[in-house]
Order: sequence, then C-alpha cells, then structure tokens
Amino acid sequence: MLTLTTELAHIRGINKRLQDGLTKLGLITVRDLIMHLPFRYDDFSQAACIADLTMGQTATVRGRIATIEMRRSFRRNMAIIEAVIEDRTGSVRAIWFNQPYILRSLPVGTTGNFAGKVTLSRGALYLSNPVYEPAYAEVTHTGGLVPIYPETKGITSRGIRYLMRTILDALTDNPECVPLPVFKKLGLPSFITAIRTLHMPETIEATEPAKKRVALEDLFLLQLTNLRAKMKLAQEPAHAVQWRDAERDALIAALPFVLTGSQRNALDEILADIKRSHPMNRLMQGDVGSGKTVVVAITALLAARHGFQTAILAPTEVLARQHYRTFGTLFNIITHEWNLNFALVTATESRVSYGEGLETELPKARAASRIADSHIKIVIGTHALLQKGVAFPTLALVAVDEQHRFGVEQRAALTKRAPQDTPNLPHFLSMSATPIPRTLSLTVFGDLDLSIIDELPSGRKPIITKIIAAVNRPKAHAFIRQEIKKGRQAFVICPRIEEAEEKEDMPLAINPWSDVKAVTQEYEKLVKEIFPDLKIGMLHGKMKNAEKTRVMDDFAKNKTNILVATSVIEVGVDIPNATIMAIEDADRFGLAQLYQFRGRVGRSTHQSACLLFTANNSIIASERLTALITAKNGFELAEKDLALRGPGEFLGRAQTGMPDSAMKALNNRELVKAARDAAAQILKEDKDLQQNPLLNERLSAFRKAVHLE
Repeated sequence: MLTLTTELAHIRGINKRLQDGLTKLGLITVRDLIMHLPFRYDDFSQAACIADLTMGQTATVRGRIATIEMRRSFRRNMAIIEAVIEDRTGSVRAIWFNQPYILRSLPVGTTGNFAGKVTLSRGALYLSNPVYEPAYAEVTHTGGLVPIYPETKGITSRGIRYLMRTILDALTDNPECVPLPVFKKLGLPSFITAIRTLHMPETIEATEPAKKRVALEDLFLLQLTNLRAKMKLAQEPAHAVQWRDAERDALIAALPFVLTGSQRNALDEILADIKRSHPMNRLMQGDVGSGKTVVVAITALLAARHGFQTAILAPTEVLARQHYRTFGTLFNIITHEWNLNFALVTATESRVSYGEGLETELPKARAASRIADSHIKIVIGTHALLQKGVAFPTLALVAVDEQHRFGVEQRAALTKRAPQDTPNLPHFLSMSATPIPRTLSLTVFGDLDLSIIDELPSGRKPIITKIIAAVNRPKAHAFIRQEIKKGRQAFVICPRIEEAEEKEDMPLAINPWSDVKAVTQEYEKLVKEIFPDLKIGMLHGKMKNAEKTRVMDDFAKNKTNILVATSVIEVGVDIPNATIMAIEDADRFGLAQLYQFRGRVGRSTHQSACLLFTANNSIIASERLTALITAKNGFELAEKDLALRGPGEFLGRAQTGMPDSAMKALNNRELVKAARDAAAQILKEDKDLQQNPLLNERLSAFRKAVHLE
C-alpha cells in the first residue's frame, strides 16, 4: 500500500541507481515524486500516415522498423542512429543523436508508435529524436499530451512517466489538506484528481484548474505558517519602551525638514508597536530616498532615551557607514542635550560617536565590552554584530536594512544577543527600498505588519529617464560633461567587473555575456578617450574594504567627478551632489535593480537624469525599460515588474523553495484570499492544530522546504 509519505527507496522496482537519480532531483517520498510536475507538454495527439507528414509538424506515426544502423559523426565522434520507418502509405527516416542503445532497443521488424517533430534535411523529411514505444504497450509516450519533466543524469522524462503512472495507479490515500468547501467553492478538483490531471492530461485546458488546485494547497500552507508565526510572536514578552509624546515631538521639531505624511504615519505605527509588551514584527517599505533612516533614527533615539539598546544591521560596510554618517548628522541636530552615543561595528573597524563631531576608534574587544555593559545604546553594523562575544543586555529594537539580504537564521542570531536570564525579545523592524507588490507582501511576508512610505521629501524633482541608443552616445557624454562643469557628479554602472575572455570557438549564443560592458574596460575608456581631463574613480566587489572606503570617501567629498561601478552601489550610497546615473547594458539588469540605481541620484534640489544605454532592440527589452520611465513610483513599477516577469522571477524560485505552481499563483488575488481566509478559520477553531494532525505534519514539512526570507 502506497501513501504520500512512503519513501521511494522502499518501493519494489526502484533500484539503487534509480534511487540515486531521484535523490539528485530531491525526490525522497511519494509526495515529492507526484509534486515533480511537468514543465511542458509535447502534443502527440495528432496521429498521421507517413505520406501525409509535413515539415515542422509534431506527430505520431505507427510503423515498422525496415532498416536501422549506427554511424559516427566525423567531427564530434557522436553516435548517430538512423532508421527507416514504413507504414502502408510510405516510409520516413528517423534519426537519434548520441543514443547508441536505440540500436538494441529497435531491431528490424519492430512495430511501434514513433512521435516527434518532422524536420527537413537535404530535401528529405525525417523524424528528429522521436520518442517511441512498442505497438502492444499502453500509450504513455507517443499519444496525446506527453509530459516533459525536469531531468538529471540517468533520469529521463520517459523513465519518470513510467514511474509516475505506476505510483499513481497504486496510490491509496487521499488526504485533503485544504478544507473541502474552499476548493469546491472555487470550482477546483480534489488534490489527487488535480495531480492525476497534471501528469496524465487529456487536454491542455484541463491542466489550468489542476494547477490552481495544487497552488492553492501551497498558498494555504504559506498563510497558515505566517498566521501561526504571528500568533506565536504575540504571546512572547518584549521590552515596552514608554516614550513620551513631548520627547517625540521635540525630536521631530528639531529636524531641519518636515516629515512627509507617510513618514509620519510609519513613525506613529512603529512607535505604537514598541510601547507594547509583545514584540513588533514590521516591514517598512519605502521608495528609494523616501526617508526611512530618519524614522529608524527617531525610534532608536527614543529607545536609548529610556535606557534601551538598538542594533541596526546593514548588508554591506558601505551601507553601514552611510547609516553611521546619517545618524551623526541627526545626532548633532536633535540630541545634543541627551548625552547619548552610538557606534559603528564592522569587520574592519569599530568606532564610537559622542555627537558634535567627537568620536573614538576602539579595538573590537573594547567596543564589544562597551556594548555589553550597555554604555553604547545604538549600534550600527554588518554581519560583525552576529559574532559571538557581542552581547546586548538591554536590546529593545533590531532594525534590518534591505531585509531580503539576510536569512532567517542570521536575524535570529541577533535577537538572541541578550543575556539568557532576559526573557524579552527585541522588537523587530525590517526595511526595504525594493518595492514589493502588495499581493506578494501580504502573501509572502504575511507574518509582518506593513508600513509604507510612498512619498518623497518636498523639493525633490522627478528624475528625467531616457533610453540612449548607440548613435546618441556622444550627445550623452556631452551632457555628462556639461553637468560636471556645473559642479555636479556622475555614476556609470556596468554589469561586469572584468572584460569577458574572448574565445573564438564560443559564439555569442553560448556566451551571452561576452558583449557586456565591464567596469575595468569602461573605466579605461573613460579615462583615456572620453573624459581624460576629469577625475574618475572605480568601485567593484573584488576591491579590498579599505580601498572601497577610500574611493567612496573621495566621491562623497567631490574629489572625483565620475564613479564607474558595478551593482555594489545599488544600496545605500547617498551622494546629494550626484545628478547623473548612466547605466551601461541597462537591459541586463532587473527593473528593481534599475530602480535602485536611479534612486542614487535625485537626492537634492538639483535636476537629475538617468541614462539607460542599451544595444538591445528587442520588444521585451524596450517594454521593460519603458516601464521604468513611465512608472510613477517604485510600487507601481513593482506591479509592472510582476506582470512582466512573474512572481517566480521576482522573488527567486531557487531561494524560496516554493513550487513553480505556487509561485505563478502568488498574484492570483482570488486564490490568495481564499487561502488566507481558510487558514484564519482553521486557526480560529484549532489554533494548535491538535484536531488536524495530518495538516500539522504537512505544515512542518512545508516549513522545512520553503524559506521565504
């Protein structure tokens, strides 16, 4: 008897070699196997007589092997099997490449079904690499819609189809994870029916509701995971920071600018959360340059005022130093009488600032000691804060910038830096300048409360964005020179660090990055040919941290006019004097990246411009770059990016572990809502899932497989 939890290794007929191949594909249990869904279907439903075959047709013919032989290609010594298949109407060649076993499998006289694409070569038609099966066999590979699966060495789609049919015929249990009324209301089949349809469909149309049903199950489990996490966190204790209205108002009043309405709303939501005695778990999304840092700064300062510590975690040293400088500016303005301090801790340096330009560089051990005795209240840093030996006795707030760049384990490590005798968890604030479509935010990050900053500070001018064709490159260079004459600065972004190695035997089709601009290449060209009279810097990820710091400091102090860089400047670089963002091979970047790049300029009252250089004239490339130009804000752009690329590409299928079917359904609002409502109802009736042991077991397995962070 087979069940969904039966291990494939225990099934008769699955030998060690087959088991190893299945394991490579991550297929351990029956459930794993049946969830190994086809990525496409070959349509062999069109049966044809040989005399009626036409070029380009995909068809199945029923015939007899008249002749068959093997030869070797001259250049690559590849085995080529060539057969002649005949029926009552005529004959046609069939050719298989690099499959010598076929010579033994199809001796002369064999009658069977042969399905494949009809190709023309030297004036004659032939079947190219046709799939086949004996005439007496049940049609599995050569009739109707034939599923094609992800494969690995030794595991072909043909083998998977044989195994899948055997397993599905023997499967006995039919446990429903999603409550029956939910999928019935949507007009969807049962789970097992959906699975059978996807592996053995009669029509393409029948696969659509089946895909939705399978996706609904994963969405339901995802929502359950999020809602349970939210409920569990609400039961944990946290430090309640009892800040006073007068303190908050004094900080806001001292700012040299007026907070936007959405900044104020986000601040109010966060401050209300940290007053409570259970942990905040909030995501603050804001357009590039929308002012998220000042919201965090005010929150951290109020916590420090009441004796609590804040840890601010940045993904790069460049960004950590940026936050440190921003904090320094705000400190000098609004907290001179509060007698507080803050520190920077990275892998390469530790320093403490006391405000009014006073700071001290400390050895790491000394800095860790000052944090451990709670002398330092606000700590800004990188992964160095996660190291053993860095303890926060009064940690009340953890703020993580660009939260998607840190894993769950890393964030958890920081929240455990309090002494073991302190039961309180810190409040947790994630920040992201990468806009996430609302549907995805509610689904994927459903355990987080959401604050959105969708206004830019007053006085900011919209950034002029232009697509620059190769013929207009000289005009663009002249424009950059003109801006630099005004005292402004420019970024030039390239996709690669070094020039691609040229290989005569590797055409562009095989090495698609061979024609892509590199930082080192572009830097040399700008220095020697285009702007020999200007000061140009270069920044990329292979440089040592000290060199990166020097280059960025020179650019920040206007000692260099142009900075040529890779995506290392995507996040956190704030140079108000920079007004030009020139992006080479812009079509090679994702829309979210391009948006981040563009956000590095336009941070002052000066008019800024973003120049998108591309040699790609395809419709898709044009559509994507035009979306960047027309979108009113990052959130609108994110919705367009979602529509163009789909959720799988948007979030990263490999990084999440989410099945493709669920990924594609993440922007289906009807399915998402149905899944969320069902999850909420289940937990309302049975919050610990004690009455649903099978669901609890399935949820545990889902949490291990999926890691949305």
